[in-house]
Amino acid sequence: MKKITALALALAMSLSLVACGGGAKSTPNGSNAGNGSNAGNGSGTAGGTDLSGLSVTCVVPYDAGGGTDAVMRGLADAAKGSFKNITVENRSGAGGATGMLYGAQAKNDGSIVTMITVELATLEAMGNNAGLTYTQFKPIMMVNSAAAAITVKADDDRFDTLEDFIEYSKSNKVQVGNSGIGAIWHLAAAGLAKTAGTEFNHVGYDGANGAITDLLGGHIDAVAVSYAEVNSFVQSGDLKVLAVMANDRLEAIPDVPTCKECGYEAVLGTWRGLGVPASTPDEVVDELYRIFSEAAESDAFKEFMANTNNVIDIMDGESFNTMIGEQLELYTGLVEELDLKIG
Repeated sequence: MKKITALALALAMSLSLVACGGGAKSTPNGSNAGNGSNAGNGSGTAGGTDLSGLSVTCVVPYDAGGGTDAVMRGLADAAKGSFKNITVENRSGAGGATGMLYGAQAKNDGSIVTMITVELATLEAMGNNAGLTYTQFKPIMMVNSAAAAITVKADDDRFDTLEDFIEYSKSNKVQVGNSGIGAIWHLAAAGLAKTAGTEFNHVGYDGANGAITDLLGGHIDAVAVSYAEVNSFVQSGDLKVLAVMANDRLEAIPDVPTCKECGYEAVLGTWRGLGVPASTPDEVVDELYRIFSEAAESDAFKEFMANTNNVIDIMDGESFNTMIGEQLELYTGLVEELDLKIG
């Protein structure tokens, strides 16, 4: 129990440090540890690599309609004037591994940009990564982070509080949907259950949207996903959030407590960013960083993220790469403690 708490807090601290750096571009993209490349020197300014004639496909490793899909589409729309063409393609499967593997093995000319997520670390920690590892990517930048929200149907009178949900689960089987077995929302719910001394039946989907749809239909009891992914249904009165797995309450739902406030030391969340194959030339990565970081700072993207209750959290590629490696180590420890290792 103490180890679970320590790991959860360590993860929380790393996410908090990321949040403190939100909006700071600091440096152009650096090298990806382990791929043997040199740090990029190009700044994307005059005389740098010109990608304006490039048709870019942004790969989302989950189904359409989820949080990752929404953030990528919002960012692609904000960057559309910088390329010949930019489209978003969903390649779901294996908790995100299918789409990320496709992106890691794509052309290295910048034409395929993948939205890499925390599952790049969690799937490898679980052992169900199908050969995917973070060193196959050269990260461009981190874009967004979010904490898990434990959410149930609004008219489910069994659960008015997180305490109700936990106590009910100790004598009844509850099904908690997530975005894929081994994905962050699976680990978040498993971590909460372990900390609370109970068990959940974890139901995996190819993205959060499927889990939310089944919750709305009454096929499962709860979901552990980001608040941004359930916000519209909370606003419509169909769903309610019992607690969030964050250090502090969310501004969008200030009346909803954190798990810590409810007595459960469970703080876990996701991050999302952009990556290209590790062999991509640094000057191409630097220009992609310039384009997408400017798009992330645009008024249009800021408005989109605010309207969808998503947090903009910018980190340059070199720092992002370091963080992914650190999180792989942290999640490996958490998976071992939770006894979730598959392969």
